[in-house]
Amino acid sequence: MKYKDLINQMTLEEKCSLLSGRDVWTTRPIERLGIPSIFLSDGPTGVRKQMGAGDHLGLNASVPATCLPTAATMANSWNPELSQEVGRLVGEEAASLDVNVLLGPGLNIKRSPLCGRNFEYFSEDPYLSGKMAAAFVRGVQENGISACPKHFAANSQELRRMANDSVMDERTFREIYLTGFEIAVKEGQPKTIMSAYNKINGVYANESKHLLQDVLVNDWGYQGAVVTDWGGSNDHVEGVRVGSHLEMPGTGGDSDRELLAAVKEGRLSMEILDQRVDEFLRLVFSTINAPAAGKEFDKEGHHQLAAHAAEETVVLLKNEDDILPLAEGTKVAVIGEFAQKPRYQGAGSSLVNPTKLDTANELLAGMPLQSVGYAQGYQRNNKHDDALKMEAVELAKKADVVLLYVGLPEISETEGLDRDHMRMPENQVELLEAVAEVNPNLVVVMAAGSPVEMPWLDRCKALVHGYLGGQAGAGAVLRVITGQVNPSAKLAESYPMTCEENPSSPYYPGLERTSEYREGLYVGYRYYETAGVPVRFPFGFGLSYTTFEYSDLKVSEKEVTFTLTNTGKRDGAEVAQLYVGCKDGKVFRPAKELKGFAKVFLKAGESKTVTIQMDDKAFRYFDVKTDSWQVEGGVYQLMVGASVADIRLEGEVTVQGTGAACPYDPAQLECYYTGKISQVSDAQFEALLGHPIPESGWDASGLLGMNDAICQMYYAKSPLARLVYKILTHLKDKSIAKGEPDLNILFIYNMPFRGIAKMTGGAVTMDMARCMVTMVNGHFFKGLGGLIKAFFAGRKAQK
Repeated sequence: MKYKDLINQMTLEEKCSLLSGRDVWTTRPIERLGIPSIFLSDGPTGVRKQMGAGDHLGLNASVPATCLPTAATMANSWNPELSQEVGRLVGEEAASLDVNVLLGPGLNIKRSPLCGRNFEYFSEDPYLSGKMAAAFVRGVQENGISACPKHFAANSQELRRMANDSVMDERTFREIYLTGFEIAVKEGQPKTIMSAYNKINGVYANESKHLLQDVLVNDWGYQGAVVTDWGGSNDHVEGVRVGSHLEMPGTGGDSDRELLAAVKEGRLSMEILDQRVDEFLRLVFSTINAPAAGKEFDKEGHHQLAAHAAEETVVLLKNEDDILPLAEGTKVAVIGEFAQKPRYQGAGSSLVNPTKLDTANELLAGMPLQSVGYAQGYQRNNKHDDALKMEAVELAKKADVVLLYVGLPEISETEGLDRDHMRMPENQVELLEAVAEVNPNLVVVMAAGSPVEMPWLDRCKALVHGYLGGQAGAGAVLRVITGQVNPSAKLAESYPMTCEENPSSPYYPGLERTSEYREGLYVGYRYYETAGVPVRFPFGFGLSYTTFEYSDLKVSEKEVTFTLTNTGKRDGAEVAQLYVGCKDGKVFRPAKELKGFAKVFLKAGESKTVTIQMDDKAFRYFDVKTDSWQVEGGVYQLMVGASVADIRLEGEVTVQGTGAACPYDPAQLECYYTGKISQVSDAQFEALLGHPIPESGWDASGLLGMNDAICQMYYAKSPLARLVYKILTHLKDKSIAKGEPDLNILFIYNMPFRGIAKMTGGAVTMDMARCMVTMVNGHFFKGLGGLIKAFFAGRKAQK
């Protein structure tokens, strides 16, 4: 142990106290031994350090910081160097604000377009997610503080997120949901990682020895600390036993007493406790002397970097008749509230208070365009307003080109709430169609952090997608529209034609206690390409104002080399993508999997030789029989292209395998061998899992437990509890109807009863929460008596 001498001087109470927070954002110091408190702060879009009373939902104001493009937006750049530069900026600001641990990046896989937090995650692909995340981590930690990749792992839905059980086979878990974290850990070397709220195959992530020891430490060599998501600790003792270090937020000493009792009773060894304290102290002492601590950062310089980052993330999805870039002097009508009040970030714990905020209307005067006016066009909350629509239509008649700003409102993309569908608000679609009737030169400018259905796509001539571009995103979009910037971004996720065609659609979200990942490996493009399902826009797609030609492919087991030529008249950058497939293998796998990429800038007419190297992940699969990574011998297709659906060059390489026998019986897994997984039977899913499917529905006893969510009180035996459920549901629905997410209500709605104890700073103890469950289950007076007794016992223990 590195800090053995220091630990030997601690009392048992002091050791236990270090492994739970002091309050919402800080850890406990031990001043007599020179152990300082450290500050953890939300990210990763920017620093969210709160002023005054702390909360983890973004309810209270935070210190101004640069708001960068969200992870979903940054991933469209396909540029790890840019991600590292952004991480460096955020890390500098965090250090200057005396933050020791920045909570981010988020790199959960986008299993479904409906996950309410997708704006905060990079991609549906683990390789791209991992590369972008590792770079961000390196950038943050250049400043002497810690990044904290999250949420580890398989956190794919917001509904019942603190208790939901992600049920999947081990191969899917390793290849899809862990590979991004593996890359981030091995290549980024983060000092902390955040465990997820959910269970994975019946065990909470923060209590999973398999996840925190077998995989994270033993397989990946991780040497940092594990912090729980806020309120994500179920059994603090078990978490510490298997490798979790810090429970957040603080519980007023309630969790300390649990650890203390466990050690005294022999349920937790002193050796393990000392080991966790030693590992935690490594984090503390490695993050307390950041060079930028307390120093002012360059607000304007950081805004310019935010603008550059946004420019590389704007995706041009349609450009009929080469309407873009707009010629100088073009008369434009600007329509849509997002031009005046932009959507530039998601809602929830990542909410940043920007140092400044660009808007399209304010910046238009500095563009080489002639504005004929602005019209709001629609109400943000999806209420129909014919007067606003008609005003916009009349304005559209006066312009050569209409710039129509539309997208998803805040309520569609927020922590704590999944989407019900993939449609844009109806009033926006109606406006789009009405404007198209009077002016066919329609350029749609979209703002959203997740895919939307686009049955209206043929009504516009161009579609410019800025995603959620941060505080400088509006200017970046206008510079693309006017040709000052040649778009180079490509989609980091697929856009299905309809929500129902997404591979997880039949199984998402898990409504009760489990969420069944029956689609297995076939997430996003892995499904569409294998099953032959057409999409609106494929993974990796994005247009440019120039053209690129691929030629002269050379392949080996280690790399592919080819020539890339800019055949157009403008300088620009191309994202060349390498996909690997194995047609005749005995082990089922997707038709194409991303295994490398390169973003290459070329002047008009220029050619470059491009080499994309492959690593140990290029041909491997996880063998559930040997519980290890294997390589199947055979002929592999190496495909280089401009998107997963636009392959320009193909080669083959023969790979010598590791010799393991195929772990599957194809007769039992027909849908997984064809990739047609929209209707996976119980028998096939059980064959994939290797064990019976866990019970998903309601407990036959009809009783709620500590890990059932408050939103499940519609099952409660207590009429009072059912009334509380109705009131909460009414408040939730009311906020949704207004278009303004009530984050406090959403958090409470999906929180399990144990979360009441974990999130109230000791005001409610675990014993008190158990008594509340007794009351909810119909034993009001018994529970009330126990609650009062537990209340006074807790106060006495705190003293």
